[in-house]
Amino acid sequence: MPAITLPESSPFLPLFEKMAAGEIISSLTAYDYPTARLLDEANIDFILVGDSLGMVFAGQDDTTGVTMDQMVYHTQVVARGVKKALLGADLPYHSYQSADEALKNARRLMEAGAHAVKLEGGTSQIDKVKHLTRHGIPMIGHIGMLPQRVREEGGYKKKGKTQDDADRLLRSAQDLEKAGAGAIVLESVVPAVAEKITTSLDIPTIGIGAGVDCDGQIRVIHDLLGAYPWFRPPFATAYADVAGDTVKAARAYIKEIQ
Repeated sequence: MPAITLPESSPFLPLFEKMAAGEIISSLTAYDYPTARLLDEANIDFILVGDSLGMVFAGQDDTTGVTMDQMVYHTQVVARGVKKALLGADLPYHSYQSADEALKNARRLMEAGAHAVKLEGGTSQIDKVKHLTRHGIPMIGHIGMLPQRVREEGGYKKKGKTQDDADRLLRSAQDLEKAGAGAIVLESVVPAVAEKITTSLDIPTIGIGAGVDCDGQIRVIHDLLGAYPWFRPPFATAYADVAGDTVKAARAYIKEIQ
């Protein structure tokens, strides 16, 4: 497959340059201004306003209750803190049921400050990805475990365990690249399959629970900070204890004012 040449105006250019240099692309989620600004100042490459905010920010059971209005709001506030990083935003559940609906809602996210838009699904979403890229929307794909389908699938399940599933994921990744996606998130994919997908593409792969051989890694910021103690996926390492420190600070404050 020939290498892809990006125009200098492409928001994906810094990711391609990192990939070409053999450096791992760093990515974290953010849902508010101070977090976004701090991550940007820390030189994170890619900041995602993920619909994971439905769980770690809003306390919902999964991501399916997140609305377009909520995604637009959080994208707006995060965008105020981002000066250097690529800023992506998720199209939430049921916001891209047709190509025209996808375009309308993707434009809302771009107007809110996103540099690129992500939607879930592979080959079944190609017509929508093509429609958006034709209209100038930089697109990020997302295959493997799809959080927006967790209720349909009955839980969060590893993908690529069978040869048929591995082949399907590879075809989806290649179809997304051909449709104009600038990067693809691989979520909860068997590591050997994620590696095969990565080596078959010219665009960056960003892994989450998909092993170490992707071009980049993404994590939910609350998992990194230890800020959501009620659940943390086994592949996520906590480098801080914000939850514990918050409880300590609150108790110290209570003691002080008594």
